[in-house]
This record gives sequence, C-alpha cells and structure tokens, in this order.
Amino acid sequence: MRESYSQPLAREAMAYVLAGGRGSRLAELTDNRAKPAVYFGGMSRIIDFALSNAINSGIRRIGVATQYKAHSLIRHMQRAWNFMRPERNESFDILPASQRVSESQWYEGTADAVFQNIDIIAAHAPKYMVILAGDHIYKMDYELMLQQHVNSGADVTVGCLVVPRLEATGFGVMHVDADDTITAFVEKPKDPPGIPDQPDMALASMGIYVFETQFLFEQLRRDAEDPNSRRDFGGDVIPYVVKHGKAVAHRFTTSCIRAAEEIEEYWRDVGTVDAYFEANLDLTDVVPKLNLYDRDWPIWSDAVVSAPAKFVHDEHGRRGHAISSLISNDCIVSGAAARRSLLFTGVKMGSWSSVEEAVILPYCNIGRRAKLKRVIIDSGVRIPEGLVVGEDPVLDAKRFRRTDSGVCLITKPMIDRLA
Repeated sequence: MRESYSQPLAREAMAYVLAGGRGSRLAELTDNRAKPAVYFGGMSRIIDFALSNAINSGIRRIGVATQYKAHSLIRHMQRAWNFMRPERNESFDILPASQRVSESQWYEGTADAVFQNIDIIAAHAPKYMVILAGDHIYKMDYELMLQQHVNSGADVTVGCLVVPRLEATGFGVMHVDADDTITAFVEKPKDPPGIPDQPDMALASMGIYVFETQFLFEQLRRDAEDPNSRRDFGGDVIPYVVKHGKAVAHRFTTSCIRAAEEIEEYWRDVGTVDAYFEANLDLTDVVPKLNLYDRDWPIWSDAVVSAPAKFVHDEHGRRGHAISSLISNDCIVSGAAARRSLLFTGVKMGSWSSVEEAVILPYCNIGRRAKLKRVIIDSGVRIPEGLVVGEDPVLDAKRFRRTDSGVCLITKPMIDRLA
C-alpha cells in the first residue's frame, strides 16, 4: 500500500485516449468527422474534455488512437494540442490505425488500439496507463483515481457512474462487494445488478481504466493470442481481470470536478442527436449544470485567431441581440435575435432572422427573415432567406432529419435539395 506520494502519480502516468468511434447515432453530424471531433459548447470539440482532464490532472504524456474519418480530428489536435514539449518530458502522440502489426489489420477493438502501439508507449516508459474514452462530456481529476488504484493494490481500476439500476442496461455494469471490489462485470445486462448499499442503483462503466503499464502489456498480449477475443476492454480484458485478478471500482463522485455553483456530478454521453442537443442547451441556463467558465479547470481547445462577436442595428424589429445564449468569436448578429442558443465561431445572422433553442456550428450563415427553432445546423451551412423551421413538423421531417423530440438537424446536402 502506498498512501503518501513524493510527487503526483499523474507525472508517472500516460493517458491513452480511444478516439476512433464512428458515432453513427449522431447521424449526419458524423458523416465527415469522428464523434470525438464533433463540435461542442461554442468553442470546443468533444475530445477536448478528456484531453483537458488529463492536462489539468497533471498528466503530460498523452496518446490518441484514431480510426474512422479522422482528418478533422487530427487537424484539430495538431492545431490545439501542439504545446507539449519533449524537453519537459511531455509528449502528444496521434496514433491513427496504420496497419503497423499486419498489412491487413486496422484497429479491431479498443484493446487492440492500445496493443498495436505497445512499442510507442514503452518508449515513453510510463509507470501507469490511464485509458480514456474520447467521446464524453465531463470534468474529472484522474490523479485521485490513480491514488485509489495504488492504495487499493488493484490490477485494474474502473471508473464508474452511479445510475438508476433500470437505466443501466446500455452500459457495462459492475457487481461489487462492500469495498467496491468488482466481483462481476456484465456488458449491457437486461437486469443490472444493484449496489450493495443502494439496491435501486447500479455502477456503470465510464470506459475509464487505470493499469500499471507492464500488467496492461501482459493482458494485451494474452488477449491478442486468444482467437475468441473481440479485442475489447469492456468485452474481454476487464472481465478476464475481474475473474483472475483484482478489479476495483472508482466512483465518479470521488474525483468529479465541480465549480462552487455546480450542484451535480455532470457526465454526458452525447451519442444521439437529442442528447447532443440537450447537452449543448444545458450550457445556456443561468446556472449551467456544467460550468465552462471555471478557470481552475479550463477546457482547452483551439485558440482561433478571430475578431470579437458583434451585434449591430438598433431599430424596432431589427435589433441585434441575444438572450440566454453563448455567442462565440467572429459572430455577427446583424439586426437578428438569438434566444437560448449557441452560435459557434464565425456564425453570421442576417437582419430580421431569429433562432431559438438552436445549436449553430461554425461558419454558418443565417439568411434574412429566416426563423429557426429547435435546430442543429452543421458547420458551413447557408440558410436561405425566409426559411422557417420548427413550426410545421410534417414539412420539417420531409426536408430535414427530425428526431422524435422535434429537433431538426440541417446539413448542406439537405439545404441543396431545397433548391
């Protein structure tokens, strides 16, 4: 047991972010980009949360495994995350699937995405590995999870959310004893096991794992030789360690970062159009559940060189204004109105146009007299003058992707088909 530390354990760790997911449930938002590269919160990409958590936790060696539609993700990381300095024992490796093990083999699963880069990881010689999913929105101090891992003597520590038991069917779920030692790991169970002292709640995996590096390498090599393995952490590696070693659950409540006014532990999987829409709109609340203004735990991203946001015209019916909205750099709200909306970098709104409950991705142009409600507009879209969305559900569903909750996703090809 190690209970005192001469230096933060994070300095001995490497964060490895799994960022290769297709994100198909986000529909057209992932037609040209991987899910971790999807824009979020006005200025960021989804992956910036995992990467910022690592940096803020004190981890200075990071690897990111990419696979599907990775160009925009790689470009973003090259621009936003190029400040790591080798002379300070820092590193940032982008690791696309590159057939390094076999000329015909891409990453076959989450575990394989680490296995294929063992030599690169070994060159950095980290003592601990923090394996992260690159597609969730949350703030967390991984140092606290590392400390629990060392103090408990675990072979693997699994980050877990406490969720209502009947809502845990879509997760990997931990069955734990009174000390949070994992006794069984069940992937997407129909009847999830409860927590011993909270039978109506379950411990769901966050897709965050801590290992000692050499133990992880042993498990990955063993798994790679198993012809029946799916090469997956949740499906193969973690269940094996639970059965043959010591696995311990780390509760998100222990290491969640909250600013003073944040009243709950915020974690979101923005994996569907509706979930993505709602998580973005959460940020427009007077006291948002997730505080992006917390300077003690900043979310780092690409510092785009651009002009400030601008509001022009002050005539009755043609007044540039925004209410309960996030307006990013280089936006021009010209005699238009934004209500409970997010305008990402470079959005232009023409006179007499309005948006309400809208998530408008970078460099969109909203034509004059357009009226849009409950929409997500993909980057670079030009909305025609006078277009109305959000008033006629039947017409909206014919022209755009409309969810059951009435959110319309609008992309360039959809607008082109209107012509």
